[in-house]
Amino acid sequence: MTTASAVETVFRIESARIIAGVTRIVRDVGIAEELAQDALVAALEQWPASGVPDNPGAWLTATAKHCAIDLVRRKETYARKLAEVGRTLEDVPPPEPSDVDDIDDDLLRLIFTACHPVLSAEARIALTLRLLGGLTTDEIARACLVAEPTVAQRVVRAKRTLAKAGVPFEVPYGADRVERLGSVLEVVYLVFNEGYSATTGDDWLRPALCEDALRLGRVLAALMPQEPEVHGLVALLEIQASRTAARTGPDGEPVLLADQNRARWSRLLIRRGFAALERASAVGDIPGPYTLQAAIAACHARAVRYDETDWSTIATLYARLAVVSPSPVVELNRAVAVSMADGPAAALAIVDALDGEPALRAYHLLPSVRGDLLARLGRTAEARAEFERAATLTRNERERDMLRARARECDSAR
Repeated sequence: MTTASAVETVFRIESARIIAGVTRIVRDVGIAEELAQDALVAALEQWPASGVPDNPGAWLTATAKHCAIDLVRRKETYARKLAEVGRTLEDVPPPEPSDVDDIDDDLLRLIFTACHPVLSAEARIALTLRLLGGLTTDEIARACLVAEPTVAQRVVRAKRTLAKAGVPFEVPYGADRVERLGSVLEVVYLVFNEGYSATTGDDWLRPALCEDALRLGRVLAALMPQEPEVHGLVALLEIQASRTAARTGPDGEPVLLADQNRARWSRLLIRRGFAALERASAVGDIPGPYTLQAAIAACHARAVRYDETDWSTIATLYARLAVVSPSPVVELNRAVAVSMADGPAAALAIVDALDGEPALRAYHLLPSVRGDLLARLGRTAEARAEFERAATLTRNERERDMLRARARECDSAR
């Protein structure tokens, strides 16, 4: 790996923590992100000559914080800022192990700041994916099924809005916390999904994003033990993450659920997911969307073999989810479950009804699912065309290779 690649990789992993720590000093997420980028530039300039530090994340964090301190000292309001942040500004040594809790607290403050109700729901998601997930505008656009320029505008406007409103860098309490929780959970869910099935790039998985989402979910669960959907989301992420080791082959290629070696699923994460699902049921009467999705994931986790999966129950749970949280993506997932419970013909009718959905126009999984159903019905020529179309829509190289392989299989099946 080249030094430039090392810098990029470390920054991708550490950017959220760097931005969070700097925001505590400058109280402005937009400025904090710029200072984090300054630290990145410094690394690109210095590391090729000095070598990659033993703790590159700490180096980037310390550099960004020193840039922040210099900025604050140059401002006329230095005295007031100094009083707010106290001794932090006087001396910022390289982070020690004792700083870990502060970093975690800062990340929690950052996600609630990015999800402040002064922003639109779409802006909250885009900004948090940018700041905490470290995603590019293109990746956010793919995750949210919107155009890239739209995402770029949302991020810029969100930073300006937060600065203009003087939003405090803090974890909310009382009714304000409850009001903002739904948006926070949605963002954590999207960050996990981007790590679990990367929308772009050469890798099928980005484990660091999954780990960040899991950690944030666990922190939220500890902070809000009486919120059932927090536990439902954690249950979903724990169970989904349990499959990570089985989701790629020796060369990093995707392995579909039906072909996964379930002995490689993490029983520890599954047990943690089941425990979180029980907590969600204990504190909530009516399951919400995350708890229902966790229940679906639990059905998969309980099946020792793929052919033992309770697809009827999964289809029923998806039907309930479609009522609680209706969306074309939920319907597409329900179609997959129906295909296994009642056959591909029944599912194809559901998928065909989704063909005109604007949100799914560039969604590669729609033609992918349709191709699978057509192949199972023996309509191989049509299936091949659908797999080829899906391959042109995905931006992930591993997934594109898999879809083209499925298309070639249709040729051999004729």
